[in-house]
Order: sequence, then structure tokens, then C-alpha cells
Amino acid sequence: MSVDVRLKARRCALQVMYELDQGATDTSLAGHFGDDAEQPEDAKTLEQGRALAAMAWEFRDEADRALASLVTDWPTHRQPVVDRNVLRLAFYEMLHGGVPHAAAIDQAVELAREFGGERSPAFVNAVLDRWWKNRGEAN
Repeated sequence: MSVDVRLKARRCALQVMYELDQGATDTSLAGHFGDDAEQPEDAKTLEQGRALAAMAWEFRDEADRALASLVTDWPTHRQPVVDRNVLRLAFYEMLHGGVPHAAAIDQAVELAREFGGERSPAFVNAVLDRWWKNRGEAN
């Protein structure tokens, strides 16, 4: 899968997760890329993004628990919806998705920059980097 396709799939996954986090039960319309969604390769990417979202969403509680000690001032329920779902997505990709940690963190920061607030990229980077470096201490 090319870098561009992976980024599009992650964008889609984040959009689906955002909708799920807001209480949506039908995400069949989630994760469209705009006018490009009509192209066949984007239909495949859309499906990959939805599948990634489903897996990351399934592991969201694990991600929230693992990251909780690193964000005591910003518990999951207080985090902006985009930030918490970027964290969940990257956590899943690093721990269960086979994505190298540096790539997952880099892509998470890019998603936070694109969809989050002004402080989102730094917050996401700091939390994920600290979790990755300290993950063995919890075991």
C-alpha cells in the first residue's frame, strides 16, 4: 500500500471513529474523501479505512487504559474527540497493526495537525512517544 493510500485510509478511519465516538451506529457514509470518493481506487481505500477504524475502535478501551497514566490532567473524556481518536488509532497501529512506531506516531501527528486544534500535534506526539518509550515499565 502506498504512503498516499495509507494516509487516506487513516483519514477515513479517523472520520469513522469520530462518528462512532459521537454515538453513530451506522458509519456507511463516514470517511468520504470528497469528490475523489467516486474513483475505484478510493472505494478500496475507503473500505480499508473503515476496516482500520473497526479494529482500532475495538481496542479503544485498551488504548484509553494504557494512555491514562500519561494524561492525568486530560483524561479521555476531557480530550477533544479528534485527539483521543488519533491516539486510539495510533495505539492500535503500533500495538496490534504491525505499523512501526515511528511511522504511526508521525502519521498521528499529521492527522492531529490536519483535523485537530492548534495544540493537538504536540499533545499527540508527546503522549504516544512517552507511551512507546515507557510501555515495558507497565509489564
